[in-house]
Order: sequence, then C-alpha cells, then structure tokens
Amino acid sequence: MPDIRLSIAEIDERIAAIRENLRVLVEQAAAYSGAADEELMSRRIAEQEAQLERLTKRRDELTRPNQSKS
Repeated sequence: MPDIRLSIAEIDERIAAIRENLRVLVEQAAAYSGAADEELMSRRIAEQEAQLERLTKRRDELTRPNQSKS
C-alpha cells in the first residue's frame, strides 16, 4: 500500500470495503472445492486480512492523538 495520507473517513471506507471483500471471499471459499481453489481463496483472504490490519492500525494511530487533545 502506498504511503499516502488518508483521512480517517477514507480509512474507514477502505476498512468497510475490505470487510465486504472478506465476506464475499469466505462465501466463495465455501462454494469452491479442490486444493488449487482453496489455496487461491486462502491467499486472497490472507491478503485482505493483512490490509484490514494495516488500515485499522493506521486509523488507531490517527485517532489516538485527537483523543488526547480533548
């Protein structure tokens, strides 16, 4: 992911999109069979989970300083 400045709202939108992608991928994984399909779906799910973790961490870092100013 490029190191660009995102607003908290943009990060939240991306998090929501990734969560939806994960939901769809899990549904697809349940419908597919075969080792190659399972490996591909597992890899795609892992990639989405990693992106979700990075964005959640970035959002938490952005919101922490704002909370201490109140």
